[in-house]
This record gives sequence, C-alpha cells and structure tokens, in this order.
Amino acid sequence: MSCCDPTPVRRRIVVTGVVQGVGFRPFVARRALVRDLTGFVRNDPAGVTIEAEGEEDAVDAFIRDLTELAPPLAHILSVTATPLNMLGTAGFAIRPSAHDGARTALIPPDADVCPDCLRELFDPADRRYRYPFITCVNCGPRYTLITALPYDRPNTTMRRFPLCERCLAEYTDPTNRRFHAEPVACAACGPTLTFRDAAFTPLAADPLAETVTRLKAGEIVAIKGIGGYHLACDPAAPGAVERLRQLKERGGKPFALMLRDQATLNRLVTTDQPSLALLGSVARPIVLLPKRDETLWPSVAPGNRLLGVMLPYTPLHHLLFADGGFDALVMTSGNRADEPIVYEEEDARESLRGIADAYLTHDRPIETRADDSIERIMAHGPVVLRRSRGYAPTPILLDRDYPTTLGVGGEMKNTFCLIKGRFAYLGPHGGDLKYAPVYDAYVAGIERLMRFLDIDRVDAVGCDLHPAYLSTRYADLWRQQGVSVYGVQHHAAHAFSLIAERGINGPLLAVAFDGTGYGDDGAVWGGEFLRIAGATWRRVGTTTSLPLPGGEAAIREPWRIALALLDELFGDALPPLPFLNGLDADRKRMVLQMSRARINTPRSSGAGRHFDAVAALTGLCPVAGYEGHAALTLEMACAEGDSPPYPVRIDDGAVATLSLDDAYRALVADLLDGASPATVAARFHATLIDGAARMVARLRVDEAVGLTGGVFQNRRLSDALASRLAADGIPSICRHSRVPPNDGGIALGQALVAARLHLSGVGA
Repeated sequence: MSCCDPTPVRRRIVVTGVVQGVGFRPFVARRALVRDLTGFVRNDPAGVTIEAEGEEDAVDAFIRDLTELAPPLAHILSVTATPLNMLGTAGFAIRPSAHDGARTALIPPDADVCPDCLRELFDPADRRYRYPFITCVNCGPRYTLITALPYDRPNTTMRRFPLCERCLAEYTDPTNRRFHAEPVACAACGPTLTFRDAAFTPLAADPLAETVTRLKAGEIVAIKGIGGYHLACDPAAPGAVERLRQLKERGGKPFALMLRDQATLNRLVTTDQPSLALLGSVARPIVLLPKRDETLWPSVAPGNRLLGVMLPYTPLHHLLFADGGFDALVMTSGNRADEPIVYEEEDARESLRGIADAYLTHDRPIETRADDSIERIMAHGPVVLRRSRGYAPTPILLDRDYPTTLGVGGEMKNTFCLIKGRFAYLGPHGGDLKYAPVYDAYVAGIERLMRFLDIDRVDAVGCDLHPAYLSTRYADLWRQQGVSVYGVQHHAAHAFSLIAERGINGPLLAVAFDGTGYGDDGAVWGGEFLRIAGATWRRVGTTTSLPLPGGEAAIREPWRIALALLDELFGDALPPLPFLNGLDADRKRMVLQMSRARINTPRSSGAGRHFDAVAALTGLCPVAGYEGHAALTLEMACAEGDSPPYPVRIDDGAVATLSLDDAYRALVADLLDGASPATVAARFHATLIDGAARMVARLRVDEAVGLTGGVFQNRRLSDALASRLAADGIPSICRHSRVPPNDGGIALGQALVAARLHLSGVGA
C-alpha cells in the first residue's frame, strides 16, 4: 500500500440524547450511503449505536454529520467513537432495537405537527387528507404515549392499532419519512374521533362539524389532545367565556387563547422575532405577550395587559380552525379548580361533568398527562414559567455523574426531579399537592418516570424543610425504606436549580425573591440573599418582615397585611387611605387585635408579600382571586418610564436586613398626596430594584449573582435589576431560562443538593 492510499477503518459510534423516535436511524443510514460506508445502526437502551466502516476521512465526516445535520427533533448530547477491527461488511443496515443494558436513552418530548404533514392534511389527493392523527418522524406526540424504552411502537399506546398494509410499507421503508414513526396511522387503521354529549354518550354526528357548531353556539366543549383535555369555547360567542369562568371557578385568572395563525397573532398581540420563533417552535408553548386591544374579549384576561397565546399544534386544532373560521379559541386546562388536567375518558366524564356541554374525544390512549407549557420573553430570552408539554422530560445536563436521586418538589406548582448519572429529568407540571387528585397524579408520575428510566430504587431524596408539605411526607416514605433524605431550604433549592440549569461553577450570591418558604430557623422566608458554595448555603441578607394576620388567609386577603403594616408604622393614627373605607368594621377590628397580640400572625420576609401589601395599600387588589393575583396586578399597573425609588436602608448584622419601613412611610405619603396607583406601583418596583442592588453591593465578594424565585417572573423587576447589576460592574448575572424561577423548578435544586451531599458522604 502506498503512502497516498486511503486508510480503511471501522468504528463503533454511540450517540446519546433525544435520538429515538425522531427519524435518527434513517438519517444515519442516508448519511452512511452518502459517505459510502458500510455497517449498521440500531436503537438500544442507551440511545443509538452505530458501527461504520469505510475510508477514515469519510468516517470522520460522517461523525460530524451526526451533530451538524441531525433531524429537527433530535437533540444530541454526546457522540463517542471507538476503533474496531475491520470486518469487510457489505451495505448499511438498520437493525432491530437492542433491549439489553442500562436505560439511559432520552425520552423525546411531544412536538407540533410538521409542515409536511400539515400540507398533506389539507391535500385532497393525499390518502391522509383531513386525518386528525397524521404524523411522521418529525412531529406529533412522543412522551405522552410512551409506555417503556426503547421507543418502539410496542412500547407506546399505539400498540393497540395494528398497521394496515400501506402504513406498514411506509413504516418499514428507510427512505420514507414515516420509517419507524411510532404513532403513524391512517383512517384505515388508526385512532378515530368521537363526539359525545354532556352525559358522555356517543353521538352519530360528524365529530368535527358538530364541535364547530357547538362552539359557535357558545357551548363549552372538552377536547382531548396530546397530553389531556382542553376546555374550549369561542371568545366571540356572547357569554361563553364568562360562563366557563364561573363553572370552572376560575376567579379573575386569565385564560389562554389559541389563535388561528401568525396574522391573527400580529393583530391581537405585540410580537417580535423572539416571540414568533418561540410560538412557532416544535414545543408550541403558551407565550405571554402584550395586548394590542384592551377592549377585545376583556373577560379572557381581565385587568391584565398580557394575553397568553399559542398557535395550533395538532392536526385536530388546524382542522377546527379551518372548518370553523375562528380567529381564536379559549383553550384552558381540562380540569376543575386545583385539580390536575384530565386525560382519561372516565376521568373526563366525572371531573368535567357540569362544566362541559359536550366532548370531542378519541381512542388513542394518553400514557402521561402533560399540560401546556407557559413562557415569557425577557431581555435575556424566553423564560419557562410552566414546564410541561413540549419540554418534559428533556433533562438538564449536570456537571458530573451523580447518585440516583429524587427531588420531591414543593407544595404548589409541584414538579418532581430524578437524577440519573449526569441527567436531571424534571417531570411535567402537576399543581397543588394538597388536593388529593394532584397528589395521586404526582406519585403515579414519579413511578412512571422511574419505570421509563429503569430505576428501581433511589440513593438519596431531597425535600423541602416544611414538615406539613405532602411532598415532605412522601419523602418520609423513602426514609422509612432506608433511603437518605436531605432537607433543603426552600430558597436554597431555588438557587441550586439555577446552578444546575446554568451550569454555574464556583460560588453564587443568590437573590431569592419568592412568596413563601420555610426558613432554616422555622420562620417564613421569601426575600433572601444566600451565599451558595458546593452543597451548602448561608443566609447573609433578608428583607423587612411583614405580619400575616390569619396566616394563609392574609395571602388570599392582602388587605390584612396592609392594615397590620399601617398599624405597626402609624399606630392608632391610621392614615385615611381609600382601601380602609371598604373594610368591614368587625373584621378590621379582629385583624388588628390578632396582629397586635401576635395570635395566628406569623411574620414573613417574602418579597411576594410586599407586593401583596402594596397592591392592597393602593386599592388595586385588596382581595386576591388566585395565587399571584396581587403581584401580577401591581406589575400590570405600573406607569411607563423610569420612576424614582422610595428611600430604603440596610441594617447590618449577622444577617443584613433591607429595611423597607421608610419606603412604606413615603409610599403612604405619596398616596395621601394624590399619587396614582400606577405611579406608586412603578416607584415600588424601583425601590425593590434599588434596594436589592444595594444589598448585592454590600454583600458580594467576587461571586456570580443569580436571580431566582417566583417574584422574578415579573419582567419589569427581573430585567431592570439585571440591568442595574450589570451597570454596577458585576460581570456574571445568572437568570433562569429553561427551568421555571417559581416553585416548578425547586425539585431540581433539591435533587442536586441531595446528590452532592450523598456523594460527599454527608449523612442525612
């Protein structure tokens, strides 16, 4: 052989990430053909294994192709290649899946319908014309129908639908985009729609046509989707939204709108390139965007400058909009207040009785429920506020391999997290665990994800310090089995979730602004400055604490906090603020007595409670209709432009305190002088920004600074504080993006702390 002859090689290539159910094997086979390679590709529990033989340069180029040209739904985490002895094989084969070995393959999340399938859906010449379950390897349900790994049709809920001859030919043809598209089907062999009346009785009517007729008549139709049921109505139908709000006991909480297309989006909300890219992404989340017309459908999002909007993401949605000519449909979670989204027929019939006037169902079973994800665009990019369909259970890549660990989450906005090796898998959004259906779904979800990941037992569990949380009690069940359980302070868990998400190495000064969390000292925390290092945290700063007369009742009725605060600041000489005039004299007296005697009046440093107080003082929200109502109302009320902050001071000590007492006195004086609620709301935001920045300047050594906690869902606060810190010369400012800053992210932080402590040999 001369020195110029090409060198033949054979290599085993292991690809990890989201590489199953996304058309990766036929892609590999096509690239091997282009590069003139022989060998094979197959799925296995770890991902995809390839053996490729050919000229060395061609094999190297082929390996680059795997990441640079991967299919749209693939997400490559690693590609490793090892040399093998030459075999001299002919051709390149797609082999059946291997089932031996540890399961580490990533479960693909659900995706919207792709342009190719959408084109076929409305092509009268196509055999899947108007078939509401059209799909291929580039789109459609994944996580919600998988029952086990590896991801093959027998391990999905589609196993009950044997493929017809034509679908089977596509499914087994490596050159077809439906090759091993596990949900593939057609009208001859696949799922079908059924329309049912209020009693859940099937009707002979055309399901789509009848649904359109009922929606146009102002009825509420429960529509089964990818991860569960939506409750849908036409916002243009008189009284439909108000009726849905009343029946669902929604209070003033906004509804989400599904809009017909991008033209409708541009007409109803203010968009830009980042928001359009997010709305059009395969995840198809709900995105919060500014309204263009405050008068249009005011009952959809009352008192809110934002609309939660999304685009159609299933073939069924596209058919409904095409047939009905709707500009928009309210599409809210199919559940009663505080219950999980329903996804099974029997559950829908029972849980939605009295709300739904009719049901549009289908017979493709849902294995895992998944609500719509919610995001908001901030200065640094999109921020997930609810992580579910389209994202779960795509993992967060950690800094190293860890023991198998479970983070059980908090009480509200609950999610759970499983760490296996270097991957942290966040489960989909659940809800408030104190409600039995949510707790049952939570336990079932953990067991299901453990089964998917081939986890029989965990090495460690991380939980909240609050002893009454049902998630904490669930962690105790693991302790009883001999598993190490580590309590993680609520706001430290927020900070560690940020560390995990952003891959932060080294110490962090975390600004954790939240509503309520059990502190290391048993007090109610929520406006904290934490120094984080390794797996430890230390509270180095906090904010003024506020009285909460009645405990949780004060969160539902912020006027209680405002009244008790005024009493502390001014005594019997209460300033004559208008909100006081609407208070019942007996209830006012009761709250004052309770607060002064410190009976059932815990104190809280929660930043969210300061928002509650100001929302009540201004009269904007003396009574909250839903969780976060007061804070959202205050953000929405802010006057535009820059506003001067109220005065604050920092009291030094073992734990420095950002005192807002002077700010509240000045705020009250502002209101008495006739300042508008909009002006006061804007100045309050400026005050928190100024105070937090001054605390960071006082406390920071040389750490990165992180902003975490539910209060940082507030775009005005988050963006302005990050900008101020950057202007102050802080080089590294970290914020959430793919993990919620609210309690939907704390399971990740709990799991990371527990894993680190267990790895280091620290006892629980």
